[in-house]
Amino acid sequence: MKLNERKKTILSAVVEHYIRTGEPVGSKYLAEHLDLNVSPATIRSDMAWLFEMGYLEQPHTSAGRVPSHLGYREYIDTLMQCKPLTKEERDEIDSLFNVKNPDPDKLLEDAAQALSEYTQCATVTSSITPSTVRVKRIQLIGAAANTVVILLITTSGVIRNKVCRVDFTVTSELVEFFNKFVNSRLMGRSIETISSGYINSVSVTLGEYSRIFTPILVAIFELCKDVHDGQYYLSGGSKLLEYGELNALARDLLRMLESRERLQSLFNPDTKSFKILIGKENSTMELSGSSVVVTHYEIGGEPAGSVGLIGPVRLDYARIIPHLEYFAKTLGDLLSETYEAP
Repeated sequence: MKLNERKKTILSAVVEHYIRTGEPVGSKYLAEHLDLNVSPATIRSDMAWLFEMGYLEQPHTSAGRVPSHLGYREYIDTLMQCKPLTKEERDEIDSLFNVKNPDPDKLLEDAAQALSEYTQCATVTSSITPSTVRVKRIQLIGAAANTVVILLITTSGVIRNKVCRVDFTVTSELVEFFNKFVNSRLMGRSIETISSGYINSVSVTLGEYSRIFTPILVAIFELCKDVHDGQYYLSGGSKLLEYGELNALARDLLRMLESRERLQSLFNPDTKSFKILIGKENSTMELSGSSVVVTHYEIGGEPAGSVGLIGPVRLDYARIIPHLEYFAKTLGDLLSETYEAP
């Protein structure tokens, strides 16, 4: 059965009051604060109907009502009104970013931390690497008699390095030879095309040097794969401990946040949709008392990563959603500038 306009007004008022105060709402309060021109008895009757239909819950026998997860879903999908951000709010979000550092990974990490401070929630920023990203340079650096450092620099500004022990004596002649060789094969090549098969074919062309340099080529493949797989940055997990309603699941929730695989399933950057999962809508027990809000950002019109947060079900969705959307757009714009830089 659909809600009539009066029941919609009452449900909206209950949700917004509970978000704002964390306190159950009674019919007397609604009668005093809503201009419905009906008696408190009528409001009680409507609240009883909303309760019976599963939109409201009663936490204690003598208490007022609070929204159920179904009530939040109805509110978000059909009743909530998000207000456009003011110039001051946009400026505040713009000021959160460290635009002085062009490194995409650092920008993503800073963004997760800034968003956590701004929302007081646990936040995640993630990325997938666009197909346009290529190897800019690979540099082998001798560090000790049997140790080298491999430096990978991409056209997007991402830098990766790896220490590799070798079973030959490192000389300047061997380092110079390898640098010329590997850059002739990999410089300018798309990161996503550097597969294990391609690395094997490169190794074969080394001839008599194949045996000693193959471990270094394998390490280069691992660096390229790390770049291609993208990044996930989590910030503010401990902030969830500040919400009393999450205390019962806090330990399991924090443990879940340590798993990159589980975060990847939540914050999938391959989708363009704005996603809100409320409490029991989440597929895992640890998140049954939390809400997950996820949006994406684009680079060159293509999905390039996700921005999202985990917080209590009692989130101010009408405020969070436009802020998160603008935050993601700003992050995408900054990363676009970085990826397009020469």
